[in-house]
Amino acid sequence: MSESPSQVISPSKAAARIRAAAVDAFATSGYGGTTTREIAARLDMSPAAMYPHYRSKEELLFAISYEGHTGALDIVRNADLPDESPSTRLQALIGAFASWQATHHAQARVVQYELNALTPEHYRDVVKLRRDITHIVRSVVDAGAASGEFTVPDGEGVTLALMSLCVDICRWFPAGAYTEPEAVADLYAGLAMRLVGAA
Repeated sequence: MSESPSQVISPSKAAARIRAAAVDAFATSGYGGTTTREIAARLDMSPAAMYPHYRSKEELLFAISYEGHTGALDIVRNADLPDESPSTRLQALIGAFASWQATHHAQARVVQYELNALTPEHYRDVVKLRRDITHIVRSVVDAGAASGEFTVPDGEGVTLALMSLCVDICRWFPAGAYTEPEAVADLYAGLAMRLVGAA
Protein backbone atom coordinates (compact mmCIF):
# COMPACT_ATOMS: atom_id res chain seq x y z
CA MET A 1 0.00 0.00 0.00
CA SER A 2 1.49 3.35 -0.95
CA GLU A 3 -0.22 5.20 1.90
CA SER A 4 -1.16 4.21 5.43
CA PRO A 5 -4.87 3.80 6.22
CA SER A 6 -4.78 6.94 8.36
CA GLN A 7 -3.56 8.92 5.35
CA VAL A 8 -6.26 7.49 3.10
CA ILE A 9 -8.92 8.37 5.68
CA SER A 10 -8.21 12.07 5.40
CA PRO A 11 -9.67 14.27 8.16
CA SER A 12 -10.35 17.08 5.67
CA LYS A 13 -13.95 18.21 5.29
CA ALA A 14 -13.80 17.67 1.52
CA ALA A 15 -12.62 14.06 1.89
CA ALA A 16 -15.30 13.39 4.52
CA ARG A 17 -17.96 14.75 2.15
CA ILE A 18 -16.67 12.50 -0.63
CA ARG A 19 -16.79 9.44 1.64
CA ALA A 20 -20.34 10.30 2.74
CA ALA A 21 -21.51 10.70 -0.86
CA ALA A 22 -19.82 7.42 -1.82
CA VAL A 23 -21.46 5.59 1.09
CA ASP A 24 -24.85 6.79 -0.08
CA ALA A 25 -24.12 5.83 -3.69
CA PHE A 26 -22.62 2.41 -2.89
CA ALA A 27 -25.43 1.58 -0.44
CA THR A 28 -28.02 2.48 -3.07
CA SER A 29 -26.52 1.09 -6.28
CA GLY A 30 -23.69 -1.15 -5.09
CA TYR A 31 -19.99 -0.61 -5.64
CA GLY A 32 -20.05 -2.13 -9.11
CA GLY A 33 -23.06 -0.08 -10.13
CA THR A 34 -21.54 3.26 -9.13
CA THR A 35 -19.05 5.41 -11.02
CA THR A 36 -16.77 8.12 -9.65
CA ARG A 37 -18.60 10.52 -11.94
CA GLU A 38 -21.88 9.71 -10.17
CA ILE A 39 -20.29 10.24 -6.76
CA ALA A 40 -18.84 13.57 -7.88
CA ALA A 41 -22.22 14.62 -9.27
CA ARG A 42 -23.78 14.18 -5.83
CA LEU A 43 -21.36 16.85 -4.61
CA ASP A 44 -21.64 19.14 -7.65
CA MET A 45 -17.97 18.64 -8.43
CA SER A 46 -16.02 17.16 -11.32
CA PRO A 47 -14.46 13.68 -11.00
CA ALA A 48 -11.05 15.35 -11.36
CA ALA A 49 -11.71 17.29 -8.16
CA MET A 50 -11.92 14.00 -6.26
CA TYR A 51 -8.50 12.73 -7.33
CA PRO A 52 -6.42 14.81 -4.89
CA HIS A 53 -8.32 13.02 -2.11
CA TYR A 54 -8.94 9.57 -3.63
CA ARG A 55 -7.11 8.37 -6.70
CA SER A 56 -9.55 5.58 -7.49
CA LYS A 57 -12.96 4.24 -6.60
CA GLU A 58 -11.29 1.29 -4.87
CA GLU A 59 -9.19 3.58 -2.68
CA LEU A 60 -12.37 5.38 -1.70
CA LEU A 61 -14.03 2.08 -0.81
CA PHE A 62 -11.00 1.16 1.27
CA ALA A 63 -11.18 4.44 3.17
CA ILE A 64 -14.88 3.84 3.90
CA SER A 65 -14.26 0.22 4.92
CA TYR A 66 -11.28 0.99 7.11
CA GLU A 67 -13.00 3.94 8.76
CA GLY A 68 -16.12 1.86 9.42
CA HIS A 69 -14.26 -1.09 10.89
CA THR A 70 -12.06 1.16 13.00
CA GLY A 71 -15.15 2.89 14.35
CA ALA A 72 -16.84 -0.41 15.15
CA LEU A 73 -13.70 -1.74 16.85
CA ASP A 74 -13.44 1.40 18.99
CA ILE A 75 -17.09 1.05 20.00
CA VAL A 76 -16.61 -2.58 21.04
CA ARG A 77 -13.38 -1.90 22.92
CA ASN A 78 -14.91 1.01 24.80
CA ALA A 79 -18.04 -0.99 25.65
CA ASP A 80 -16.12 -3.83 27.30
CA LEU A 81 -16.23 -3.90 31.09
CA PRO A 82 -13.33 -6.17 32.11
CA ASP A 83 -14.15 -6.02 35.83
CA GLU A 84 -17.75 -7.11 35.36
CA SER A 85 -19.28 -10.56 34.93
CA PRO A 86 -19.19 -12.22 31.49
CA SER A 87 -22.96 -11.72 31.17
CA THR A 88 -22.71 -7.98 31.82
CA ARG A 89 -19.72 -7.70 29.50
CA LEU A 90 -21.36 -9.61 26.64
CA GLN A 91 -24.59 -7.65 26.85
CA ALA A 92 -22.63 -4.39 26.79
CA LEU A 93 -20.47 -5.50 23.86
CA ILE A 94 -23.28 -6.86 21.71
CA GLY A 95 -25.59 -3.98 22.56
CA ALA A 96 -22.96 -1.43 21.53
CA PHE A 97 -22.01 -3.32 18.37
CA ALA A 98 -25.65 -3.76 17.35
CA SER A 99 -26.36 -0.09 18.01
CA TRP A 100 -23.41 0.93 15.84
CA GLN A 101 -24.64 -1.28 13.00
CA ALA A 102 -28.10 0.31 13.19
CA THR A 103 -26.88 3.89 13.59
CA HIS A 104 -24.48 3.56 10.65
CA HIS A 105 -26.57 1.10 8.62
CA ALA A 106 -25.76 2.61 5.21
CA GLN A 107 -22.03 2.61 5.87
CA ALA A 108 -22.28 -0.83 7.46
CA ARG A 109 -24.01 -2.18 4.35
CA VAL A 110 -21.11 -1.00 2.21
CA VAL A 111 -18.53 -2.20 4.72
CA GLN A 112 -20.07 -5.67 5.04
CA TYR A 113 -21.12 -6.42 1.47
CA GLU A 114 -18.48 -4.80 -0.74
CA LEU A 115 -15.32 -6.29 0.81
CA ASN A 116 -14.55 -8.44 -2.20
CA ALA A 117 -14.07 -5.34 -4.34
CA LEU A 118 -10.98 -4.37 -2.33
CA THR A 119 -7.47 -5.15 -3.53
CA PRO A 120 -5.88 -8.12 -1.71
CA GLU A 121 -3.70 -5.79 0.37
CA HIS A 122 -6.57 -3.56 1.38
CA TYR A 123 -8.72 -6.62 2.06
CA ARG A 124 -6.09 -7.95 4.49
CA ASP A 125 -5.98 -4.62 6.33
CA VAL A 126 -9.74 -4.61 6.82
CA VAL A 127 -10.02 -8.29 7.73
CA LYS A 128 -7.48 -7.78 10.51
CA LEU A 129 -9.84 -5.25 12.09
CA ARG A 130 -12.74 -7.69 11.74
CA ARG A 131 -10.70 -10.35 13.51
CA ASP A 132 -9.86 -7.93 16.31
CA ILE A 133 -13.57 -7.30 16.91
CA THR A 134 -14.34 -11.01 16.83
CA HIS A 135 -11.47 -11.74 19.24
CA ILE A 136 -12.92 -9.38 21.86
CA VAL A 137 -16.33 -11.05 21.68
CA ARG A 138 -14.79 -14.53 21.70
CA SER A 139 -12.73 -13.75 24.81
CA VAL A 140 -15.91 -12.86 26.72
CA VAL A 141 -17.73 -15.95 25.46
CA ASP A 142 -14.81 -18.11 26.58
CA ALA A 143 -14.66 -16.37 29.96
CA GLY A 144 -18.34 -17.10 30.54
CA ALA A 145 -17.92 -20.72 29.49
CA ALA A 146 -14.90 -21.15 31.79
CA SER A 147 -16.75 -19.69 34.77
CA GLY A 148 -19.85 -21.80 34.14
CA GLU A 149 -21.96 -18.71 33.58
CA PHE A 150 -22.55 -19.67 29.94
CA THR A 151 -23.53 -23.03 28.53
CA VAL A 152 -21.53 -22.98 25.31
CA PRO A 153 -20.77 -26.27 23.54
CA ASP A 154 -18.80 -24.46 20.82
CA GLY A 155 -17.27 -21.08 21.62
CA GLU A 156 -16.17 -20.42 18.06
CA GLY A 157 -19.56 -21.27 16.58
CA VAL A 158 -21.47 -19.18 19.11
CA THR A 159 -19.15 -16.23 18.52
CA LEU A 160 -19.65 -16.50 14.76
CA ALA A 161 -23.41 -16.61 15.29
CA LEU A 162 -23.30 -13.49 17.47
CA MET A 163 -21.18 -11.62 14.96
CA SER A 164 -23.38 -12.71 12.06
CA LEU A 165 -26.52 -11.50 13.81
CA CYS A 166 -25.00 -8.08 14.39
CA VAL A 167 -23.51 -7.46 10.97
CA ASP A 168 -26.80 -8.44 9.32
CA ILE A 169 -28.60 -5.54 10.99
CA CYS A 170 -27.55 -3.24 8.15
CA ARG A 171 -29.53 -5.40 5.72
CA TRP A 172 -32.92 -4.74 7.34
CA PHE A 173 -32.70 -1.72 9.65
CA PRO A 174 -35.01 0.13 10.11
CA ALA A 175 -38.00 -2.19 10.04
CA GLY A 176 -41.22 -2.78 11.98
CA ALA A 177 -40.96 -1.78 15.62
CA TYR A 178 -37.20 -1.42 15.34
CA THR A 179 -36.55 2.08 14.09
CA GLU A 180 -34.25 3.24 16.89
CA PRO A 181 -30.72 1.91 17.50
CA GLU A 182 -31.40 1.66 21.24
CA ALA A 183 -34.22 -0.80 20.66
CA VAL A 184 -31.97 -2.92 18.45
CA ALA A 185 -29.24 -2.82 21.10
CA ASP A 186 -31.64 -4.08 23.79
CA LEU A 187 -33.02 -6.81 21.52
CA TYR A 188 -29.60 -8.12 20.52
CA ALA A 189 -28.18 -7.97 24.04
CA GLY A 190 -31.05 -10.23 25.11
CA LEU A 191 -30.57 -12.54 22.15
CA ALA A 192 -26.89 -12.85 23.05
CA MET A 193 -27.82 -14.14 26.50
CA ARG A 194 -30.04 -16.78 24.93
CA LEU A 195 -27.33 -17.88 22.51
CA VAL A 196 -24.79 -18.42 25.27
CA GLY A 197 -27.31 -20.17 27.52
CA ALA A 198 -26.86 -17.68 30.35
CA ALA A 199 -28.75 -18.45 33.54
